[in-house]
Amino acid sequence: MSQHSTARGARALLRTGSGLVLAAALAAPVLAQETRAPADGESIVGVEEVVVTARRRSERLQDVPVAVTAVGGDALDAMQASDIGDLQSAVPNLTLHVGDASNAVVYIRGVGQVDSLAFADPGVGVYVDDVYLGRAQGAFLSVYDVDRIEVLRGPQGTLYGRNTIGGAVKFVSSPLKPELTARAEASVGDYDLVEFRGAIGGALIGDTLLAKAAVSLSRREGYSENAYLNGLSDGDKDQVAGRLAFEYRPSADFVMRLNLDASRDRPRTSRTPARATSVFGAFPATTSDPFKVDADFNDRNDLDTRGVSLSADWNVSDKVTLKSITAYRTMDYDAHLDLDATPLPFFGVYDDEEQSQFSQEFQAAYAGERLNLVGGLFYFDEKDTTFSGLFGPAISLVTAELNVQHNKSWAAYGQGTYKLTDRLGLTAGLRYTYEEKSFRRTQDLIPGATSVPQRGAVGVRLASIDTSGDWSSLSPKFGLDYKISDDVLAYVSASRGFKSGGFDGRAASAAAAAPYDPETAWSYEVGLKSTLFDRRLVANVAAFWNDYTDLQLSSFTANATGGFQALFTNAGAATIRGIEVELTARPVEPLTINASLGYLDGQYDEYIGPGGVDISDKRKLVNAPEWSGRLGGSYAFDLGDYGTLTLGADASYRSKTYPTVSSSEVVAQKGYTLLDAYARWEEAQGRYYAELGGKNLTDERYVEHAFDLSDSLGYQLAYYGAPRTVRFTLGLRY
Repeated sequence: MSQHSTARGARALLRTGSGLVLAAALAAPVLAQETRAPADGESIVGVEEVVVTARRRSERLQDVPVAVTAVGGDALDAMQASDIGDLQSAVPNLTLHVGDASNAVVYIRGVGQVDSLAFADPGVGVYVDDVYLGRAQGAFLSVYDVDRIEVLRGPQGTLYGRNTIGGAVKFVSSPLKPELTARAEASVGDYDLVEFRGAIGGALIGDTLLAKAAVSLSRREGYSENAYLNGLSDGDKDQVAGRLAFEYRPSADFVMRLNLDASRDRPRTSRTPARATSVFGAFPATTSDPFKVDADFNDRNDLDTRGVSLSADWNVSDKVTLKSITAYRTMDYDAHLDLDATPLPFFGVYDDEEQSQFSQEFQAAYAGERLNLVGGLFYFDEKDTTFSGLFGPAISLVTAELNVQHNKSWAAYGQGTYKLTDRLGLTAGLRYTYEEKSFRRTQDLIPGATSVPQRGAVGVRLASIDTSGDWSSLSPKFGLDYKISDDVLAYVSASRGFKSGGFDGRAASAAAAAPYDPETAWSYEVGLKSTLFDRRLVANVAAFWNDYTDLQLSSFTANATGGFQALFTNAGAATIRGIEVELTARPVEPLTINASLGYLDGQYDEYIGPGGVDISDKRKLVNAPEWSGRLGGSYAFDLGDYGTLTLGADASYRSKTYPTVSSSEVVAQKGYTLLDAYARWEEAQGRYYAELGGKNLTDERYVEHAFDLSDSLGYQLAYYGAPRTVRFTLGLRY
């Protein structure tokens, strides 16, 4: 991206920001009068305050000069959330769904990564209790034992660093308490759904040693029927997950917490796509009924994750806090994916991946009257071994491919905010990152194979690669925030994001494995956060302009002989502009209204395709709908001694979306609306509850994920989102 374009973006955002700040400043005398302290004995009904740690310290959401959405446990219940994919409708300009290989596909403001293989780093970082998850597999988290989920939009390089060029999703588990607490709920639904979520916690030794245990079990049949296997369901779910935590509090100034978690997925099948076009002219498209599939290579989709972390917080003084986070995680994934969507073994992919990661972070924070500082050191060490290949015995195409990679990352960071006046704050931050990657790959053709090769299989050697590289970056951030009143905050910021380079894990030669460059971005943002009318209305708005260079994109094309070829390259540059609005209103105590709106105007400024030709005018950004929005509400009826009945509903909309890098119109999803609703009864003390809920009540058919293989194999495939589902839940709290 030229300096010209960057300067133009900054000027445009400054103009927008000046308008926002000026408008708020003119309104300040009125706004300042709206919120008042309650009189003695008076209770003011309003939107509940939310505390977040988006800037690595606890702050009211409305005091954070960053575009961040926080969804608490109660809100997740109201959304009938079972996994983090249910966040998509609640956050403007967010795309979040499961991909073809149990991977989390996360895009924020048009930036993310659609490729599921291990060499492709995510474009949005996913964190569990401040621990970064290195791979997309295992990052599509189940929602249980959760305090809140924070979604930070835009580059978060200063404080979060690795692969947060698009933003970050932070899963924060429920805190430990000395009081005995317990919760259990069971759900049943269509597609033979059975779910159970439970948690119990309390003190083991006074207030000194606390413990918590949580478990989640989820099982259902698949949404699709496999005609090849006489209607057996396809894409079923069978998961067990658990979390165990201990917290040691020897004094009021020191806390040590040990977290252990694990999950085990053992469905009968993987997820098979619908045929968006005919396959080889012999098998017609199935988009008229996308949940009728054909698959002969979908018999495995096993995923195991395990993690342990130890954090220590020490309040050295009233102003200085030290923190350490040590973590080790593993992920094992073993799958057979049918990518011809026919009953014949033309084109399948098998993938057997073993990943481990170690991370260590040391952090120091200072909180003064005018100066707040956060600084730290971060180390990340990841090893991944993937044995995979193509499985097409019907066309004599079976390969055995072994990828071994080792990634290391070091970073030092710091960010400070200084109050120039009681209302005006200046923020500056800087992060230095250095990354090393080593990559080894062998690829063999296995002639005559009729079954999946085993590790160590040797055939006709097609490629042997051994390479390494390193990259470094300085990621600064600058910002100003101004408290127009106690309840209105305006801010403007500029920050740089970075995602390191790497190697194409599908390369067929050493030349093709030449390292691709890091992806970088400059992001300019202005925003306004307001709490009005005695906290009855929370209204937040943000506008942004992002300049991206050396975008890392995965595409499928044909090689010189017309055969299948996958490329992972730096495509060029893009400019993404947009606006986001979030509203929460509680005009009267029983009624809560939520609304959000996202607008994206993104385009490739340069896209160098095969042959060195700029095809930017023929490509659209992936997973970047121009419009996305949600309108929802709930009303609680007081039944006196009989408890409370809450009725809720919401509608979410997404405009036309391109799920493939090729911008295929065949699998592009036109605009659609999803409607959800629920009815929830709670007894008067809130200990027992029952809920009946439904999602996608109009049974909309919509494409979430897709493959365009038309250049080489001549067909396209589409993965559809969940159809209409209904569930009934019984629960208790103690």
